[in-house]
Amino acid sequence: MANRIYLCLAHMSEDGAEQRYVKEAFDTNWVVPLGPNVNGFEADLERFVNNNHNAVDLNTKVVALSAGTAAVHLALLACGVGPGDEVCVQSFTFCASSHPITYLGATPVFVDSEKESWNMDPELLEEAIKDRIAKTGKKPKAIVPVALYGMPYQVDKIMAIAEKYGIPVVEDAAEGFGSRWEGRVLGTFGKFGVLSFNGNKMITTSGGGALICQTVEDKNKIMWYSTQAREAYPYYQHEAIGYNYRLSNVCAGIGRGQMTVVDAHIAHHKKLKDLYVKLLKDVPGIEVHDNPDSRYDSNFWLITLTLDPALKVKGQENAYKQVVQGAIGGAAGVVHATDNAHTDCEPNTNVEAMRMVLDEAGVEARPLWKPMHKQPVYKNAPAYVNGVSEHFFKVGICVPSGPCVTEDNVRFIVETIKDAIIR
Repeated sequence: MANRIYLCLAHMSEDGAEQRYVKEAFDTNWVVPLGPNVNGFEADLERFVNNNHNAVDLNTKVVALSAGTAAVHLALLACGVGPGDEVCVQSFTFCASSHPITYLGATPVFVDSEKESWNMDPELLEEAIKDRIAKTGKKPKAIVPVALYGMPYQVDKIMAIAEKYGIPVVEDAAEGFGSRWEGRVLGTFGKFGVLSFNGNKMITTSGGGALICQTVEDKNKIMWYSTQAREAYPYYQHEAIGYNYRLSNVCAGIGRGQMTVVDAHIAHHKKLKDLYVKLLKDVPGIEVHDNPDSRYDSNFWLITLTLDPALKVKGQENAYKQVVQGAIGGAAGVVHATDNAHTDCEPNTNVEAMRMVLDEAGVEARPLWKPMHKQPVYKNAPAYVNGVSEHFFKVGICVPSGPCVTEDNVRFIVETIKDAIIR
């Protein structure tokens, strides 16, 4: 792994805090999905998300869970989502934003993006709400905006629409841990806020997530659901369906150690973004996605570039000539093979050629998330689109930005990109 520059890998603290907390879990035999590290990690997270730069007094609560996907699932459940309901969700996202809607027997209603942040378009959101009410006779049960690659969504407009129609918001800030809107941490605006600590996120617990709750009552409800909905009897009594979604005490120990370096990790991502901007500013046809204005404060979890469709890249004529075998970028669990190199919506050939050039140079790069409304599994789901997410999917690429990426790595990546361009 040391000879390859990866997109975003976990990085442990220099003083080994993670190992100390994990060792403590083993030494005290707290190797279960609860315990002192879980409680301590939740307290650390609460201090972090309630520390705002705009003088807003917050007292949100946090429940540590086994995954960000579990957090989305339980948030929707607590919003009352069930069979036959609809949920408005951003289309330009990873599938973990929308799959939990289907777990509950509900239907995702996909909403396209606006051009500035690449996130949920507020105007399309309101259009979708009005149209669903007209078509179904009832409003969607929840709204799920997403902090794509860490970039904040238009919080003010989305929250105003949600309040206008009385629809709860589940903020999917899984990629946006530490990102802020007007100084306030994402995930603290809606009824619930989703965080992820997967191995490639801003901080990691190896696998894990959390749900930000506005009230103690909501936190207790989520904790109840996440521990199999057990009732207060000396034996196992269940009056509702629950889930085994609590974070383990061992993984929480890693999280406690990671919280000691979270500010440094965020600062490092921002510094690398600034360096990409500086080094690529005079390269025609390539742009770095940046904060649209001062209200946005992205953590730049992943740094993304767009390539002008007219840009020519070495090897472009060979793009999509071979069927991919297995997973791109080391993604686990890809066991289904395909015999077709193309789909009806894919990155442009110059983007795929650039990915292949970087891969050959030992640099991991990936396409942007393919919009959910273009995924075959959701072909029958309602979608309100304007072409924005499809456009950026076709021209965008993610480049390395994690805490293990050095400034010299960035310089090498940029030189590789420049050398790949045909003048």
